[in-house]
Amino acid sequence: MPSSTPLRQRSVNSGGSFGDSAVTAVDGGCEKEGSSVGAVTSETVEPLELKRLLTEESIFKKSPVAYFLEKVGNENSLWNTTTLGNEKGRERVYDTIFRLPWRCELLIDVGFFVCFNSFLSLLTVMPTRMVMIAWKLLKTRKFKRLSTVELSDFGCFVIMACGISVLQQIDISLVYHIIRGQATIKLYVIYNVLEVFDKLCQIFNGDVLQMLFYSAEELARCPSETRSMRLCIWRFVSDQILAVVTTIVHSFILLAQAITLSACIVAHYNALPALLVSNNFSEIKSYVFKGYKKDNIHTMVYFDSIERFHISTFILFVLAQNILEAEGPWFQSFLINMLSVYLCEVAIDVIKHSFIAKFNNITPIAYSEFLEALCKQTLHMQTEDVQKNLKFIPLAPACVVIRVIAPVYAANLPYSPLSWKLFWIMLFSATTYILLTSLKILIGLLLKKHATWYVNRCLKRKHHLHVD
Repeated sequence: MPSSTPLRQRSVNSGGSFGDSAVTAVDGGCEKEGSSVGAVTSETVEPLELKRLLTEESIFKKSPVAYFLEKVGNENSLWNTTTLGNEKGRERVYDTIFRLPWRCELLIDVGFFVCFNSFLSLLTVMPTRMVMIAWKLLKTRKFKRLSTVELSDFGCFVIMACGISVLQQIDISLVYHIIRGQATIKLYVIYNVLEVFDKLCQIFNGDVLQMLFYSAEELARCPSETRSMRLCIWRFVSDQILAVVTTIVHSFILLAQAITLSACIVAHYNALPALLVSNNFSEIKSYVFKGYKKDNIHTMVYFDSIERFHISTFILFVLAQNILEAEGPWFQSFLINMLSVYLCEVAIDVIKHSFIAKFNNITPIAYSEFLEALCKQTLHMQTEDVQKNLKFIPLAPACVVIRVIAPVYAANLPYSPLSWKLFWIMLFSATTYILLTSLKILIGLLLKKHATWYVNRCLKRKHHLHVD
């Protein structure tokens, strides 16, 4: 046998246990000795405790009563199927029940008001700028190239005008009766399908509007009387057309969702509870038992804030329909149904985020960091990652709200000659504008104040962040 081949020898005593033996290896003419007791691994020798339990025969000699009394006196009844907890496990339980829910709901509520503030800006600031631009053109009678902001506002104004004009041609009563005539299960399917398309439109319309604003910036900076000027104009016009089409599609989806919710509330078989159960618990099933990264959860919270705002739009639609068509006392039932919708939405969002955070080891501090990022966005502070900002396009909800509110105003106009009707229209419009502007100023200032306080609070607690 070659000298490099190790020679191993193992002796076993009569009792079946391993005895002392010598291992001799011949390597290059040198001999090395060692004990085989140290060379035996866990793969070849079973643990002594396990071997004792397997070979112990006393358990078979015990009576059932003695076995039961031994378990009662010596062991915890659930230790075979559970493990002993620790302080970290205790913290996770209380995070899931107490600490994370209120932070999550606070973040969603702040995000809701950020969306509402953007929505009010579209209805107050943008029309004011358009009037100022028109007044400037009439006063100077000289066309001046618009700036990037003015071109962007002009693009949004065109989108809203086209969207409202198209929605005015839709017969809400016809769509309502078509949806209400479906079977109960179809109402849930329609609402869930529309909700999926709503989220897809949110993402796609955000990209389209960013593209439109980029084309507006290029057109504002493009030098005159060049070939590139024609290219910039063509790109702006094509982007404008695409933005109009996508916004109209999104507006119709939101309007159909609002009609479906209204049909569920008015249905004689009380389809609203079934709709809430089907929609909300399918949301839990879709999200909770999956793995997520921290950035994905950040985006998910923003989607929940936008969804909360869209639900408010649907509730406004139901309120307008009740004002126009309801007979008898209706406000109490409307209030109960709306509270049910809101409370179910709040409960489902809290449960969803609590268990997503539990399963993905996300601490409540993460939601405080999300809120800090949202506050910095409110203050227009430069963040490290712009992708983490809340992106909300209020064009489609604005088209739906104006389409819904216009018949309510028209129904309350007095029967009078055309000149007086125009006067009342102007009066209603001016009153609405003043109310919306006041609400915009109030919400904007409160958001700024809250964001400043929260960012300063985070800076003061830099070393022990968000210990509440």
